[in-house]
Parts: sequence; C-alpha cells; structure tokens
Amino acid sequence: MTKKQLINEGKLEQALNILKSVADSNSVPRNIRKIVKESIIMLNDTETSISIRAANAIAFLEDVSQDPNMPSYSRVTIWSAVSNLEAIRE
Repeated sequence: MTKKQLINEGKLEQALNILKSVADSNSVPRNIRKIVKESIIMLNDTETSISIRAANAIAFLEDVSQDPNMPSYSRVTIWSAVSNLEAIRE
C-alpha cells in the first residue's frame, strides 16, 4: 500500500467514525440517520474505488446537510466528515 493509499484509508476511517456517531444519535431525525447510514454502507463498499465512494457519499451528505430539521451540531459534525472525505484523492 502506498503512502497516499494509507492517508486516504485514514481519512475514510475518520469520516466513518464521525458518521457512525451521527447515525447512532437519537437526537438526529430518523430520515437523516437513514441517509447517514446509507452513506456509511456506501463508504464500506470495497468493490468501488475509494475516491468514487467518497464522492458519492459527499453528494448524499451535502443534500442531507441542507435539511432544515437537522440540529445545528449534527450539521457541523456532518460537515466535518465531508471535509475528511473531500481530502481523499485518487
């Protein structure tokens, strides 16, 4: 594994940990948790390249972060995960 791959895997792991905390929080509306869980599943799909998984998850998470029902602290947490995912490059 190259240095870039190790860095990407680390960023992915950080993003997954952040998203799992949102998905497990009962203070986040159910529809948002569902989308976050779908993003986690997408990120764990090793059939697809890591940069494509990250890009797809970012698209999902950017949409859900615009939801007016989302608590502001959850929005900031999701933005943090998106920031880690945006750092993943092929």
